[in-house]
Amino acid sequence: MLDFSKLAGQLPGLSRYLNQETVANRQRLQVAQALLGQAIDQQSDWLERVQSAGLGFSPAVPLEPLTTKVTIPPAPPVHTVLATDGSQIAPSHHEAVYCYLINIGYVLLHYGSGRLPRLDSIPEVFYQPQDLYQCRQWGIRTEEWLGHRRTQLEAIILAELATDWRTTGVQEPAVALVDGSLTYWFLEGLPAAARSLILTPIFEAWQVCQRLGVPLMSYLSAGRSLEVMNFLRLGLCPHLVPDCQSHCDGHTEGAPCDKLKPLRDTTLMQTWLAPGQRGPLWRSTNRILEHYGEQQVVFCYVNVGIEIARIEFPDWVAQAPELLNQGLSLLLAQVGKGYGYPVALAEAHNQAVVRTGDRARFFAMIEEQLQRSGLGQLLPSAKESRKRESLA
Repeated sequence: MLDFSKLAGQLPGLSRYLNQETVANRQRLQVAQALLGQAIDQQSDWLERVQSAGLGFSPAVPLEPLTTKVTIPPAPPVHTVLATDGSQIAPSHHEAVYCYLINIGYVLLHYGSGRLPRLDSIPEVFYQPQDLYQCRQWGIRTEEWLGHRRTQLEAIILAELATDWRTTGVQEPAVALVDGSLTYWFLEGLPAAARSLILTPIFEAWQVCQRLGVPLMSYLSAGRSLEVMNFLRLGLCPHLVPDCQSHCDGHTEGAPCDKLKPLRDTTLMQTWLAPGQRGPLWRSTNRILEHYGEQQVVFCYVNVGIEIARIEFPDWVAQAPELLNQGLSLLLAQVGKGYGYPVALAEAHNQAVVRTGDRARFFAMIEEQLQRSGLGQLLPSAKESRKRESLA
């Protein structure tokens, strides 16, 4: 049990620390704003420095002038929004059967056409050896693999939803939304075979959206990215050609360019963008994206009114201004309808979420099925049984 009386004595220290960080962040922001001014005046020179640099960090590369501020057009009266989100029940050796469940929630919302929305979820139980143990050959725990499969299924079902909808002959503007980054950090360090097994179906799903003319976008609320800050760090390097390995032994902590940390991109963009505006497009240069081939990730920051949101999308969306504007206008309208967060993503989450009681019922259903099948000797562990009976 948490002792709140003991906890209370630690909170004044937390307040003092946060006050100090607020003052320090204001100073960092002033430095960042000055660097942004320099980068605007010398953007081509800074881009050359990025290309010739040997950096120990990953700066984003601007694809448009840094002065870009685009007012996002209003959404057309008739349009459709598609979204998926996922949740799961992790496997446990203490249950009667070692298996896991992935539940993908999806929504299809129509505006201005009078068509009824679709809101539902697709649960799937995984119990075959290839689902549970194939990942072990690469040193990946089943619990981790479950999360990767969930990400994959979110993309696959989103593409299937878009396909089913387009086959009805409807050609109205649409956008397909997912929550979180399209840069899958969990792929870093995975063997090539495991990485391909996860990424190939995801990219095929993205290509389906491309063929259907439905821009795919991901929404990141309260983003913590430093990629734009990393670009501005170039202005703090005292060397003509930045080379972290040669000049700083590969360690940038404490180096002259480290003064902006931990200032986030969104903090700077808050001072730059008015509500309803997007900033310039940026291309991520994170190493993991080397495995994305043609499906590179582009992003921009949008002032949605209540916050600065990071919006990510495949490069083919960025290359088609009509699709880009269409996607951003529908996304911004979703934020307005959702009082600060896209309503389609919120509803997809509500369809997907697995609550504590759902987990207990899921394993109870399995035990009932075992009893009916004559496998009643398969029981939860003594530890699990005791936890269920606990009065604490």
